[in-house]
Amino acid sequence: MAGKVKWVTDIEKSVLINNFEKRGWVQVTENEDWNFYWMSVQTIRNVFSVETGYRLSDDQIVNHFPNHYELTRKDLMVKNIKRYRKELEKDGSPLAEKDENGKYLYLDFVPVTYMLPADYNLFVEEFRKSPSSTWIMKPCGKAQGKGIFLINKLSQIKKWSRDSKTSTFVSQSTKEAYVISLYISNPLLIGGRKFDLRLYVLVSTYRPLRCYMYKLGFCRFCTVKYTPSTSELDNMFVHLTNVAIQKHGEDYNHIHGGKWTVSNLRLYLESTRGKEVTSKLFDEIHWIIVQSLKAVAPVMNNDKHCFECYGYDIIIDDKLKPWLIEVNASPSLTSSTANDRILKYNLINDTLNIAVPNGEIPDCKWNKSPPKEVLGNYEILYDEELAQGDGADRELRSRPGQPLGPRAGRTRDSGRSVLSTWK
Repeated sequence: MAGKVKWVTDIEKSVLINNFEKRGWVQVTENEDWNFYWMSVQTIRNVFSVETGYRLSDDQIVNHFPNHYELTRKDLMVKNIKRYRKELEKDGSPLAEKDENGKYLYLDFVPVTYMLPADYNLFVEEFRKSPSSTWIMKPCGKAQGKGIFLINKLSQIKKWSRDSKTSTFVSQSTKEAYVISLYISNPLLIGGRKFDLRLYVLVSTYRPLRCYMYKLGFCRFCTVKYTPSTSELDNMFVHLTNVAIQKHGEDYNHIHGGKWTVSNLRLYLESTRGKEVTSKLFDEIHWIIVQSLKAVAPVMNNDKHCFECYGYDIIIDDKLKPWLIEVNASPSLTSSTANDRILKYNLINDTLNIAVPNGEIPDCKWNKSPPKEVLGNYEILYDEELAQGDGADRELRSRPGQPLGPRAGRTRDSGRSVLSTWK
């Protein structure tokens, strides 16, 4: 019988610790020999840094990729997706096909976004094309809705620009870089309220890409009814779904926490909009996630000691088009309700079953392809090896058997035929 897994964490959350203890694993300190370290993003920086880092041995695994920020920092995610689209275009890929207005048919899933202060002039040019639009500003390196504000006048951005003129050159490491994105001002509303989707995606390897979708995602609702009225632009209870913000609202419900399961959302949409468009919506959400991971895979340090569970934030507009808002490297493990606690406990349980097969001491030379029985509530979203093996990637590249035209491929059939190739 092999020895017991020795674990360390710098995140004192019961949903983690209960899962480790249930397996009979042994807690040690970070200075002792450990096999499994569930760490914060700050710690991962030290583990892999040139100065303070150390070599991990084959029996050690950690829960972040060294440069996860290529996906989880708002500015870098957008930069990588833009680069990915350009490369596909250069290769003549049908995936990069555009409509008559120059919009990507299949890769238009991130709202128009600029980096500030670097892209300030480009942003102003875009702003002037549609001066009545609303934009949302977010600091690149913060989470939980901190530092976010909405603007609809250039004077507001000029004031911000003047205030931050001290840092005309913003280095990668500073937190003062912002992204400004076109605000989705026509969100799908339920009961008059805006919501977003939090979906959990586990990546076990980037090259070849293998990722899993957790079936038990949820919707987070605002506590105040939505209005596009400019007089409410600074009311974050109307616009931001983050629980960290909504829990301070007068109408916040501590029993359900303003949350719905994804399966409830699906049932609601099937009954109000129909099964076919609902299936198409969820196919498109899966498509967005896979494409975003493919966009960062070439630049990701695919260290064999790493896996990562991401929190994807998606907003659906009133035309049932999904938009990728951001990806979180450390999705919250704090439980706001009893159901939340159960969900997150099971999420960690299923994640560990894939990352540490049979709960045994890890061996990084493993083939990271667990049998279906251990997936729990995860389902395989994309497996690059399988896809290449059965020619699905070839089908993907030769995009659907439809007449190629401005709207070709947005049809339901072509969307489904493509998406089914990488399931």
